[in-house]
Amino acid sequence: MEPTQTTRHVDTVMRERRSVRAFLPDAVPRPVIDAILETAAWAPSGNNIQPWRVHLLTGATLQQLVSRVCAAFDRQDGTQQREYDYYPAEFFEPYRARRRKLGWDLYGLLGIAKGDTRRMQEQVRRNFEFFGAPVGLIFTVDRRLGRGSWIDYGMFLQNLMLAAQARGLGSCAQAAWIDYHRIITDVLSLPVHEQVVCGMALGYPDPAAVVNRLQPERCALDEFVTRYE
Repeated sequence: MEPTQTTRHVDTVMRERRSVRAFLPDAVPRPVIDAILETAAWAPSGNNIQPWRVHLLTGATLQQLVSRVCAAFDRQDGTQQREYDYYPAEFFEPYRARRRKLGWDLYGLLGIAKGDTRRMQEQVRRNFEFFGAPVGLIFTVDRRLGRGSWIDYGMFLQNLMLAAQARGLGSCAQAAWIDYHRIITDVLSLPVHEQVVCGMALGYPDPAAVVNRLQPERCALDEFVTRYE
């Protein structure tokens, strides 16, 4: 059966979405941002509770958060504590190999040699500048909710990134922000029940940036599909 034009378009948007790590400074019009968020909110959620909370940062507030978190990152004084464990304490196969390949592919594009700690740290620091994006998003969830709400949240985030992609924008979901949840809470005056889930950079991709050429591989079906007949 031949795919319809709609199917091809949806497939293209999904396949072309990338984690963008360099953005143009061009502002994103508010109606475009609102349309992306409104579309993303059609994600399914258990009992339709819609657990996502979005904190939209531009202008002075974005710069305040970037400045404070970058200063803390530069101090490297060990006082920061992540909000939750996004990754395992120790990676194991096949996840270790996939993680390493992505890292070396990224550093290879940027010309960062193995052992060049300074440049690696500089690249990590770019996370906390939202990679130069004009829009920063911080996502929170009520910490009193259960694990199911985090599954719902993942669908919302994917919707958001695909809606952005369909409009010619790029995005990068960033778990790195959870290390600085205390500063985020202070800058955004979050209530105690709000837990930081992640951050996201949003804007127009810089087409000249080498880093945006990164195309991570995907596993073959047989690596993750078990068929029962």
